[in-house]
Amino acid sequence: MKFKKLGTTDLDVSLICLGTMTWGTQNSEKEAHEQMDYSVAHGINFFDTAEIYSVPPNAESYGKTEIIIGNWFTERKNREKIILASKVAGPGCSWIRGGKNNFNEKKIGEAIDGSLKRLKTDYIDLYQLHWPERSTNYFGKRDYSEDKSEGEWHSFESILEALQKFIKKGKIRYIGMSNETPFGLSNYIELSKSKGLPRMMSVQNPYNLVNRTYEIGMSEISLREKCGLLVYYPLAAGALSGKYRNGKMPKNSRQALFKGWERHLNPLAMKAYDEYFKLAKENDLTMVQLAQSFVNSRPFVTSNIIGATSIAQLKENIDSINIELSDEIIEKINQIHNNNPNPSP
Repeated sequence: MKFKKLGTTDLDVSLICLGTMTWGTQNSEKEAHEQMDYSVAHGINFFDTAEIYSVPPNAESYGKTEIIIGNWFTERKNREKIILASKVAGPGCSWIRGGKNNFNEKKIGEAIDGSLKRLKTDYIDLYQLHWPERSTNYFGKRDYSEDKSEGEWHSFESILEALQKFIKKGKIRYIGMSNETPFGLSNYIELSKSKGLPRMMSVQNPYNLVNRTYEIGMSEISLREKCGLLVYYPLAAGALSGKYRNGKMPKNSRQALFKGWERHLNPLAMKAYDEYFKLAKENDLTMVQLAQSFVNSRPFVTSNIIGATSIAQLKENIDSINIELSDEIIEKINQIHNNNPNPSP
């Protein structure tokens, strides 16, 4: 396993992070425990979860994943060996504290206490804002457009002030954000400097061969400010495995079971998958190996959050850590990207 520093902290997190969002819906508790055991045995020390998991998010699935992780901690008695990340939900989910104004001190406190109880721990190493309160372009929305009906949202400063109180109480150690834009990231970083407030240590955004939008405005900030990317959707919700090519729809796949990920199967994305399939085959790689090793190689990436519903998938994802792509392969990847840039944001 390879390791990188989390932001400016002294924490060394594994370059492969174990994603957990399927546990409780697509995966049973037994299967989740097997995944955690396998991951730890192969050098992973970084787990990522959220109060809203498992997915698809609804009132019934809320909190299930954290409960499963908490039970594993209790059984294995190894909490101190894991760097644990979780998230507070943004607005829009009516079953979570009324669904709006989620980032005030009271509601953040309720979210943290709920997660700590489910996770059966007294601290969370990295606590992240799952998505912004303000209206902006995330969750597949390509471009920003002003929404005059967005309503009020808490200022960046007030959010940092609230999080600072929970850091001082020892309930959370460090903070990060998710589904953010250059506007949000730069504001948080500057406020931490000018006001002496806690520093955002990471950004969890989507990034993969068919969605390299992070490189446009975010990667420079990540590198210059040491606030690296925690990648989600490195396989474009499974599409970069190639399993949906040629009109296929595997029976128990996410796309077959649930709605909400259709953007990964649009015609331009499907064209790109065919090109990456050819490139992988020419170099004796699977599409998964090509996609994951590309993400692992990016200098602005702190950790690559992998998700799997089987041990076989988990093994292939973890093993990507041992693959080094040649300059020639990277050049061909960039050629495909230039001919069909970001077809699946």
